[in-house]
Order: sequence, then structure tokens, then C-alpha cells
Amino acid sequence: MENQWVSDQEAPVHTHSRSIRAAAAALVVGLAGCATPPERLDPPPAEFAEVTQIPGIPGARQWGDEPPRELQDWLSLAPEALRGGHDGVMGREHDYLVISGGGGNGAFGAGLLAGWSKHGSRPQFQIVSGVSTGALIAPFAFLGPAYDGTLREIYTLYSTADLVESRSALAIVRGDAALDNTRLRALIALYLDDSVIAAIAAEGATGRSLFVGTTNLDAGRPVVWDITRIAASGSPRARELIHDVILASTAIPGPFPPVMIEVQAGAGRYHEMHVDGGVTSQLFLAPTGIDWRKVMERLEVQGPPGLYVIRNARVVQESEAVPRRLAAIMKRTVSTLTNAQGIGDLAKLYAMSIEHGFDYHLAYIPESFDGEASETFDRAYMTKLFEYGYELARTGRQWTLVPTGD
Repeated sequence: MENQWVSDQEAPVHTHSRSIRAAAAALVVGLAGCATPPERLDPPPAEFAEVTQIPGIPGARQWGDEPPRELQDWLSLAPEALRGGHDGVMGREHDYLVISGGGGNGAFGAGLLAGWSKHGSRPQFQIVSGVSTGALIAPFAFLGPAYDGTLREIYTLYSTADLVESRSALAIVRGDAALDNTRLRALIALYLDDSVIAAIAAEGATGRSLFVGTTNLDAGRPVVWDITRIAASGSPRARELIHDVILASTAIPGPFPPVMIEVQAGAGRYHEMHVDGGVTSQLFLAPTGIDWRKVMERLEVQGPPGLYVIRNARVVQESEAVPRRLAAIMKRTVSTLTNAQGIGDLAKLYAMSIEHGFDYHLAYIPESFDGEASETFDRAYMTKLFEYGYELARTGRQWTLVPTGD
């Protein structure tokens, strides 16, 4: 396949890979020999679940399975109050982008976004949301085509060894995960630096929103994090919290350790345990229960909003003979559940589009893509998938209405 990438957008190969290894090395050395994870603060008591907050950053997140608490107050604001700080969303056409998880398959969504820019039809999104690998893509999709080179670098320069490392058998037995993702956190910190977070805050000031989903494992509920609000908070903890949230969104339970996020309720400080947002929702636009027609009316949205959904996976699971062994049966069961949940989330978004008058567009990895990964983050596979998504979008062939497999 012809590579349509503009060469002056490419970063020097391995430059950031070396930086990540160096940044992670100091942290890994500090963790060496530890067979058990650090102790957590007490989890929030059940009666505090509805009142916990991030210290110094009010409104940083909402439950994903209920309407936002502030929505009714916002809907009752006077029109002149709405116009302040809403230049990016008031009185204009709206487009929303939803990005799923998928691990190394996130290369598809990254390539698709870059090819969409090349095609010249990619809009500015008023809302971008992401889960798992989609949470890593979402900030750069939100900031626009100027960051396509960053997405290309993230999904074509690194392999498994650059992002995770295996733990010892003792650490696995006594710990909280099979792998150490310190290097992945270093990558997140490298790319989401102060300048990127400032750019996110600036866009948020116009009314645009960037959301990332995690799962609060203590509560067993989805959480939607408002990254734009966190970035604009001015808190000295904002950058670290954003890194923690994105890492938590990618933290598949079992392989990756959970992320402990400090919260406050009254005078007490507690730790919430957060893991992969895909455990509770692989695709979401915003917290559930929003009356989008009222929102669109208040914002004077011009025409029907476009809802663009990128599923970084195929929609038809390949058939395989499963060995009659516990590990193989469990692995296949989890992958089947995950695939079925993803299809269900697509159906929910489609039904929401019908109900509220959105123009629904779906992209997913077609069956015609013949690549196969040899490891969790296979650089050659991800590069091929990036270029495939790029070419599909560059030629305007990425969107469909309902999943058919190809």
C-alpha cells in the first residue's frame, strides 16, 4: 500500500522510544524487588460514594450511568450566560467523535484520523470521548490534525517491550497484575506534556469537551472524566491526574495493575480503584440520560449533529477450535463477552442517534484487513494497520451505517 504520509510530519525513529525507556528506568529500579503492590488508603465508605471529589478539582468527573448532576442547572441558565465561554459550540454545526478500546488495534483509529485529515473532510469535534486505547488517542484527536504526526508516532514506533514488562512469578502471585505498565505511563507523560494539556484547556474554554472513561472497581460503575475541566483547573495535580486517568482507562484487569486515585469526602482522604473503562462501557459519548434535544436547542446547534464512532476492532469474531483447558476456555470466553459488549454499545449509540436526530457514522476494522499480530503490541502489525486505516479514510471509504463485517 502506498504510504501517503507527509515526510516532514514524521519524527526521528526511536527518539521517543529511548526517552521512554530512560524515564521508566528510574521508576522500575525503585520498584525492583517489590513483590507486593503499595498499600492503598482506605476505600471510600459506601455512604460517601455520591459525595467524593478530587481534591482541588471540583467537577472533574461524573458517574457514567446517570445524568450529570450539573445538567439541570446548566439547562436553566439564561441565554446570555450560556454564550460566555461557549464560542466553540454555540450557534454552529456539531460533530462528536467516540473512540473505542482495542489495544494495539488503536493503530486503526489513529491512521483513520490522519487519513481523514488528508481527505480534507475531517471536522472539528465539539465532543471527543475515548476508552482504553481510545483514551490515548482522544486528546490528540480533540486537538486536531496538527497532532496526526503524534498519533502516527505513538502507534508505529513502539512494541510490547517499550510499553510493558513481565513481573516475576512471585510478584504475580502476591501482587495485582501480571505486567508492569510503568513504561506505558512514561509514554503518556511524554506525549501529554504541559504544552498539550494547556492546549486542551484552551479548547475547553470555548465549550468543547474531552471525556475519558474508566471503571470504578470499588463501586462497579463507569466514570466519565472531564479532561478539559481538569486541564483548565489550575491545580498542580492536574497533569498527574490526567496521566492517571488515561493509564487507568487502559488498565485491563489481570494483565495491568489498577490505578489508585485519591479522593476526598469531608475531611477524609481515600483511594478509589480504577481500571479499564471497557469493563463497563467500550463506547460512550457522555454520561447517560442526557436530553440531547434540549442541549442542542440551548446551544442553537445548526442542523443535525454528526456522530462518528471508531471501533478499533472487527465486528465479527473469527471462529477457532478452543482447547479443552481452563486458560484457553477463559480467554475465549472473555474475548467473546468483550466482542458482544462492543456490539451492544454500538447498538446503543445507534439507537441514541435515532432518538435525538444525530447523523450516525461507524468505522471498524474490515474483515479484508489480513494482518495478524504476533504479540500484544506488534510494531509491524500496528504500522500496517495504521496505513490501512489511513488509506481507507484518505479515499473516503471508512464510514458505514451498521456493522456488516466488511
